[in-house]
Amino acid sequence: MTSNERVIQSNLPIVMAITGASGAPYAVRLLEQLVASDRQVWLIVSSHGLRLLRTEMEIDSVDSLRKRVGADSWRRLVTVYDDADRGAAPASGSTRNAGMVICPCSMGTLSAISVGASRSLVERAADVMLKERRLLVLVPRETPLSAIHLQNMLRLSRAGAVILPAAPGFYSRPQSVQELVDFIVARVLDQLGVEHTLTRRWG
Repeated sequence: MTSNERVIQSNLPIVMAITGASGAPYAVRLLEQLVASDRQVWLIVSSHGLRLLRTEMEIDSVDSLRKRVGADSWRRLVTVYDDADRGAAPASGSTRNAGMVICPCSMGTLSAISVGASRSLVERAADVMLKERRLLVLVPRETPLSAIHLQNMLRLSRAGAVILPAAPGFYSRPQSVQELVDFIVARVLDQLGVEHTLTRRWG
């Protein structure tokens, strides 16, 4: 990818999906950082993703998530799509965007994407990323991993997806849970080409 292509992509929306794997703090922090970086976000929250936000962060609705991120910035930068609407903009390959991230990505979602199920907008949008050769970042959070999980990840990696497990490092000697969250979010932002100051770079 040339520098000019990166500049063009930086003006395009990033598709972000939240599904039902544990890891709501990663999702909220990532969304906050994308908005803080003045990036357009097309947001899809699955029903299990909303349940996750409620369970782990007491965010019980998309409106509560909007208040957490900031209503003014949300109104200007975030467009929410219903996961049941497979005819929405992210479902079309002719609609331009800068790629997609699913954070967190459940094993069920990962499995469906790996076989091209496209039963929901999240799954269809991810399928579009693969067929159009666009960036698709998946942030799974599961342990231990079965052979089926690993095979699905390998299949998706070979198809062009980035598998970025929610496995924070400790070499920076984190002092809080927030620093562990930021470690992963920083890696996601790097993949998306979004500048940040969440962590210090090695060396």
